[in-house]
Amino acid sequence: MATRRDFLSLGAMTAAGIAIAPNASAQTAESVKQLKPPAKPVIVTRVTGDNTIQEAYKMLLDGADTLDAVHHVCLGRENDPKDHSVGLGGLPNEEGVVELDSCCMHGPSRSAGSVGGVQNIRNVCQVARKVYEHTSHVMLVGKGAERFAVAVGFPTENLLTEDARKIWMLWKESNSQMDWWGPGMTSPQWKDPYADRPAPKPTIDLHGGPSSQLRPVSPGSGPIPHHPTAEWAETIRARAVTLSRMAADLDIPAANRQFAVEQILWPSTGTIHVSAVNAKGEISGATTTSGLAWKLPGRLGDSPILGAGCYTDQDVGSAGATGSGEENIKVAGAHTIVELMRQGLSPHDAGMETLRRIVRNHNGDMTKIRLLDMQYYIVRKDGAYAGVSLWNTSATGKPRVFAVHDGTYRVEKHAYLLEGTPLDWPPF
Repeated sequence: MATRRDFLSLGAMTAAGIAIAPNASAQTAESVKQLKPPAKPVIVTRVTGDNTIQEAYKMLLDGADTLDAVHHVCLGRENDPKDHSVGLGGLPNEEGVVELDSCCMHGPSRSAGSVGGVQNIRNVCQVARKVYEHTSHVMLVGKGAERFAVAVGFPTENLLTEDARKIWMLWKESNSQMDWWGPGMTSPQWKDPYADRPAPKPTIDLHGGPSSQLRPVSPGSGPIPHHPTAEWAETIRARAVTLSRMAADLDIPAANRQFAVEQILWPSTGTIHVSAVNAKGEISGATTTSGLAWKLPGRLGDSPILGAGCYTDQDVGSAGATGSGEENIKVAGAHTIVELMRQGLSPHDAGMETLRRIVRNHNGDMTKIRLLDMQYYIVRKDGAYAGVSLWNTSATGKPRVFAVHDGTYRVEKHAYLLEGTPLDWPPF
């Protein structure tokens, strides 16, 4: 019979074994170990439409903590009621309630915090940080997260702006039968909502190496034609006309109707991720969102999930995501990218390989893949960076782009895996 002394002795021996084990530490490629901090800070994120990226960069030059700089960009989006994908004014769930998600990782201290499904609190990116600063937890959700936020000093407010409420009403009256209920794409009961519109049949190399330039190839064709036909354009036009009339009936001002219609046809998916490294090589990352428009109450996507929507490792780099959250969770996208960089892959190659895993999860079936969307934002500890996307254009046909600041602010096009445009989901 084991005694307490036996357990104590065993514990001491185990601890001693761990202390001297030659392979106990994480294995990192020698090429990564030799990387030096960048000469200047680097910030990678989505285009924000404001000056917060430039302001955050100056913060880094002035010696601010990397997470403070990252959150400065996030706060700009959370505080803007016109940004219907983050914070105040975010588009609500199917019951008309705004629910926010966020997580962050602070490389220098190797700390992490996350909150999900938070109502009535605007700046959830900061609440996520407070979780690790004031508790021994990493993640809080729902009412518990809201009560915690109030306890540490955050004010409560109604996050559903009048503008967002009217857009929600327009959705309810026009499109609520096309929602997030029903079997998922992995279910045998799933049915293609675009069955009358045949999917392209490209040849996809599901086992291609990380450095290969994967593209869908159909005999005699170029990019996948998701929105090129006159018939499809007329469908969209007719739908827009109907929605515009309904918007007028809901007293949406004429100046705002086109935007409201666009939010029904292509709801905001502007989740924001920010990764940054300073000249000391200190790294942080954060992601914040109001999630999918019209989602089921309580739904969590990848944004509050450490390792999916955001992951930072001080030894390697940082990555984060926007797009189809459920798909990103299944490949642990941000963590996968960082681990691939740890093995020596470049930010670009690590991102592209992770996109291939999303494609592989659906066996290259373009009937399903054309309904998915994903963008990754990546920075390595030496300042090397990348923005990679599943598709090269958005649902509205615009090129995928991201913002970078490394002493010069600019917008660059995403590298991409597939040529073409994702189809709308839910379908209209």
